[in-house]
This record gives sequence, structure tokens and C-alpha cells, in this order.
Amino acid sequence: MNSPDPNEPLPVMARSDTQAWAQKMTEYMARSAGVTLTADTVKPFFSNCEGRNGEVVEDGRYTLAYHVSSTVPLAQHPDAVRKIKAALEKDGFTITSYRETVNNQPDALLYAKHEEGRYFIDVSTGGGTDRLTFTINTRCLMPSSGSSTAQH
Repeated sequence: MNSPDPNEPLPVMARSDTQAWAQKMTEYMARSAGVTLTADTVKPFFSNCEGRNGEVVEDGRYTLAYHVSSTVPLAQHPDAVRKIKAALEKDGFTITSYRETVNNQPDALLYAKHEEGRYFIDVSTGGGTDRLTFTINTRCLMPSSGSSTAQH
């Protein structure tokens, strides 16, 4: 299965659709790495968009930070992020930061973005533990007409 289309623009989406999309994207990355996400670690966080000077327009614009993790033996983190990196590059992502180790110890980090998409990806070792974290951060999105603008 291919990843959700990274060229599909996300400028107008209901919050529930954005969260469902982020879930699909993290599931795709986990499958690429051969790991299983831990459902009870899902943490979606919606916030208002802020302008460069901290201004907020009251038209419902929002961002989403979607976090989920997986329990993966620390020694397997480098291989997992290597597989995710290959899948994302194949899908046209730009890898903006990448490492597998720190001081010869597994400590994975992968940052990626897609020029056409409106989101950023972060996959990393969770504090030197067996936790591999997956995060999707969107840029500002506009809710579709009729969608809720309430904070979650």
C-alpha cells in the first residue's frame, strides 16, 4: 500500500478528516518499518494558527500535532528509521534531518517534509528507551464549511 498522496493539498479539511489522515500516514510509516503502533499512545493536539507576530484570526484556522508511539527494541530503531526514510524518499519527501546513532548508540531521528503537502514528519527515539515516536505536524489549515472550530 502506498502512503496517503503527499501531493494532495490539505488547505481545507475538517479537523476529524485531518486527524484521520495523520493516523493513516503514521500507520503507513509503521508498516514501512515493520512495527506496530500503540493505540493508547495516540495524542492529537489541535491549536489555533498564529501569524508571525502572534496574531490569531478568528476564522477557525488550525494546526494539528498528531503523536503516536510504538514499542520497538532500541537496537532496532536505526533499521526502522532507515526503512521509513526509504519509503518517504520514494514518495517524494525531502529528508531535512536524519541520524541513526549518537555516540555509537541507537538514537534515531528522522525529519521530513513534502513541498506540496502541508505537513512535517518526525520519527525519533523516545528518550533512549524502546519507544519510537511518530509525529505529524500540519501547517495552518482551514476547516471545511460546517466543521467544528472547537478546540480539542
